[in-house]
Amino acid sequence: MKIHIDIDCFFVSATRIVEPSLAHKPVAIGGRSDTKIFTKDAKNQRINFENSGSFVPTFYKAYENGDDLKSFQDEDGRIRGILTTSSYEARAYGIKTAMSIREALQLCPQLIIKAPNMSLYQELSHRLHDFLARKIPLVEQASIDEFYGDVSGWVKDEEIPEFIDGLRHEIKKELHLPVSIGAASTRYIAKLATSYAKPFGCKTITKYEFDRFVNPIKVEDFAGIGKSMKNKLHSAQIKTLGELRKRRGTLESWGPYAKELYKRVNGESDAQIKTTHQRKSIGISRTFDPLYDRAELLRRVHILARHLSFAIIKLQVIPTVFHLGIAYEMHQKSHKNISLAEIFTEKKFDALCVSLFHAADIHKRLCVIRLSINCSSFTRDSKKELSLLGFEEERKMHTLTCKTQKLREKYGMDALRFASEL
Repeated sequence: MKIHIDIDCFFVSATRIVEPSLAHKPVAIGGRSDTKIFTKDAKNQRINFENSGSFVPTFYKAYENGDDLKSFQDEDGRIRGILTTSSYEARAYGIKTAMSIREALQLCPQLIIKAPNMSLYQELSHRLHDFLARKIPLVEQASIDEFYGDVSGWVKDEEIPEFIDGLRHEIKKELHLPVSIGAASTRYIAKLATSYAKPFGCKTITKYEFDRFVNPIKVEDFAGIGKSMKNKLHSAQIKTLGELRKRRGTLESWGPYAKELYKRVNGESDAQIKTTHQRKSIGISRTFDPLYDRAELLRRVHILARHLSFAIIKLQVIPTVFHLGIAYEMHQKSHKNISLAEIFTEKKFDALCVSLFHAADIHKRLCVIRLSINCSSFTRDSKKELSLLGFEEERKMHTLTCKTQKLREKYGMDALRFASEL
């Protein structure tokens, strides 16, 4: 059997550990695109980053230490930002993830808005992973608040309900985190079970209960069915998983993805638990007020490149695919990609990002509202890459990049900056 563990309202639950007085109150964690990195007097900003965790460049130490709701107020007093999560008490007022803070406060004036604390979230996530590793033979961390486990041959099927019930109470006692746990023959159905166990519950789906549980569920509630697939299924008069299971021929005629989706819903397909996870890509993006000044936009590209370069070097990988995207006002978008198999240095990366920006900026009469840079297709064989290149100048630049990295780790991200940023 596979089990799926999900922390209930993780960010709120973590905050309540630090502030127990928030229990049973409507609480939400805010989030906003941190444009502080673009200020010319930025100082001592430090990225929360863990090699084994998620790179979340939105949140900085200075941002975490903000005064909660004031962290989301501009100088003119205007409240900006969205909610990243909310407590069940807040959801009772109709508050949802990604809702604007301003709208949420209109629905629930007594809503308590807290600033995010990624350092705390990462610490608790790592502690839970270590705890689960002591209790379950195989544990996979799928995200900062989501885990899979394989207990086949470790716990008898008939003992699974008792095991996961005891596990959730142990986690609550040891880490003070409420979790919900689902169990089933495949990881996909286990995840589905978890969503029906919340909050702070557990649910086991045996082969005898499979049809009764799965069939009534709406197709959009199954992980992997997004808006596009949902619309396609609805157009074929398939609105529940039970109806989907009766239409195997239809799904298979739609191609490999739909064919695999059918198998997952039907409990025929599963994936192994991966105890180690290798990152496939990393990126950084910022949304800001409409900006036309191309010189200022280029300055911001330099800054984003500097921060992303820091993370790439921290990961000890060499990206080979680079992507830069631009979002304009009036719902226009543009992007450019390039593939390069070369040694990674900050200077070269910065120049590449500037080049991609010039190539991607096709709507020069429009203001820009978002910039994003993404790197993927990593190779970790840096020694091989270095030996293949063999240019002394490149080696010197790589050495300089590494020394710059150490200075920024010690003194902050803004200790060394490009002159073009100032």
